[in-house]
Parts: sequence; C-alpha cells; structure tokens
Amino acid sequence: MSPPKVLPAKPSALKMLFPSARPVIGVIHLRPLPGAPRYSGTDLREVYAAAVQDAKTLAAGGIDGIIIENASDMPFRRPENIGPETVAALTAACLEVRNAVDTPIGITCVANAVIPALAVAKAVGARWVRANQWVNAYIANEGFLNGPAPEAMRYRANIGAQDVFIFADVHVKFGAHAITADRSIAEQATDAEWFDADVLIASGTRTGSPTQPDEVTAVRAGTNLPVIVGSGLNPEQVPTLFQVADGAIIGQWLKKDGVWWNPVDPKRVEQLMSAVAAVKL
Repeated sequence: MSPPKVLPAKPSALKMLFPSARPVIGVIHLRPLPGAPRYSGTDLREVYAAAVQDAKTLAAGGIDGIIIENASDMPFRRPENIGPETVAALTAACLEVRNAVDTPIGITCVANAVIPALAVAKAVGARWVRANQWVNAYIANEGFLNGPAPEAMRYRANIGAQDVFIFADVHVKFGAHAITADRSIAEQATDAEWFDADVLIASGTRTGSPTQPDEVTAVRAGTNLPVIVGSGLNPEQVPTLFQVADGAIIGQWLKKDGVWWNPVDPKRVEQLMSAVAAVKL
C-alpha cells in the first residue's frame, strides 16, 4: 500500500542538499557552552577549535554533511527556556565550522529548540535543522514537549529562511510515546509530512542505540518523504539499513572508542564510509 498523499509532492530535500544517493551526516557534539551546568569558564576558542578539528576530520573522510549540536549542555532546557547565551555560542561555533570546511551543515539545538535552531541556521547559512518532535507530543527527559511545527514554520517564513529544511524525528529517542500509543508510527509519520517536514528520521531508543530496520520501514509506510536513520549506525549495519533508508545521521560510533564526547576518529570515519561505498544501490 502506498503512503497517503497529504500535500502536493515536492523535490527531495536530500537530493537538493547532497550529491550522494545515500548521504551520511556526521555529528559534532560541542563541548559545554556558556550557561550550561558543565561549562567551567573554558576559553570558547578551545570549544570552537575542537569543533573545527572534528569538522575537518569528517570532511576529509568523505562525510556528506555535518550537523552541529550543543550536546554537552545537559540537563537540557525546554525549548522556551533556551537563552541568548546558547544561541550566541552555537552561532559562533557554526561560523567557525563553516569557515573551515565546504561540507553542508545543519543545526540541532537540544532539547527540541527548533526556533532557536532556525535563527542560528539563518545567521550561519546552515541548510537544515533537526526537530526531535515536530508534531503531536511526547514525554521527554525535560517533561511534556509539544511539536513546534505551527510556530516554527511561521517563524521560518518571517525570517526568510524557507531554504532551511526540516529534518524531523518520528518516534524520537529518549522519549516515552504513551500519549500517541493509540496511533501507529506510520500515522505519526504522515502527521509530520502533513505539517510540512522535509526529511523524516527513524531512531533507536538512545544516542548510539541501533535503529531497527522495522522502525525505518514503519516510518516509510506513512510518508512520501525521504527517511533516514538517526542513531546507532555502524559499518556492520550499513548493508541492512541502507536497503530501507535513504541515508543516515551518525555521531557516537565515529568518535574515538565509540564515546560521544571524544574527538572524531579518522579511522572510524574511513571504515564507515568504506562500508557505505560497498553497498550496491
């Protein structure tokens, strides 16, 4: 059965962003930023330099895209409480990365701060933002979170950022989905497309947790949009997952020893991209 048609068809955002048939997006997990409990007053030039080094390693290894996130700012604030200090530091980090590599970049401002992420994206020329919950609602570590789509899409229009794509999770990791448990993953994917997301993401349960092929298939059953893997990819899983997914975001496995707060390991990048190149599409 074909997915329902809820909006007029639009060009694939992945094809507009990346030349690769199955793009791989690497993640830069920024060190703690000002305002976060773990920020200890470190010279921000060190934070930005570490991000630039990770970006150069990812780009040299052939990664198709880079997504930058304030991953060390836990415990994460609710979207409405994200402060200007976070937006300012995230913007500065992204500018440093933009100046260092030609690889397209995207933004995640956790937790689910899509409107601040859009502001950063507009300022730095990023091409997409990641929304952990685009429609409906779920219980996150931060409590009850609503999907921001109505306000975010109006904000995107107001700042003239229509060229910034929305990458939206369906059945997002770190979440309890009892609120929408009476509706299938496919139905929730349809909702995300109806609220004008551009790319949908299927994930595991936590950062680094494998995404199951059935999860990708369930999301794809409800949408005409591209569907990518959002967590847990490693070289062994590439042949299976790339048969059902249109690409992937990968962070933790690419780091030294597979630990998310470590620097990107060039050998792991090479190993992953070799596995991707070997897949017959």
